[in-house]
Amino acid sequence: MNDQSRVLVATLAGAAIGAAVGYLYLTAGGRRLRDELEPRLDEVGREIRRLRRTVTKAQEVASEGWRSLNELIGEREPPVRLSAQSRQSSPF
Repeated sequence: MNDQSRVLVATLAGAAIGAAVGYLYLTAGGRRLRDELEPRLDEVGREIRRLRRTVTKAQEVASEGWRSLNELIGEREPPVRLSAQSRQSSPF
């Protein structure tokens, strides 16, 4: 993609974003749409937080399972502490 094409794409994207913002904030229809979307977006946020807690809990359970399995087979490695941002090397 050459520079001229990039400028055109950026201009069109900016115009589309500007039109959407203008509609949402400057028209009665946009205000109604925002009023309808706000509770739905709040619900999506709650579901995402709930999913995050569930994933964290699953990571903790998997870590505990690996620790217990290692103890059963005789390996005495310290348990791996997983945070929500770390990647897990176990199959869970």
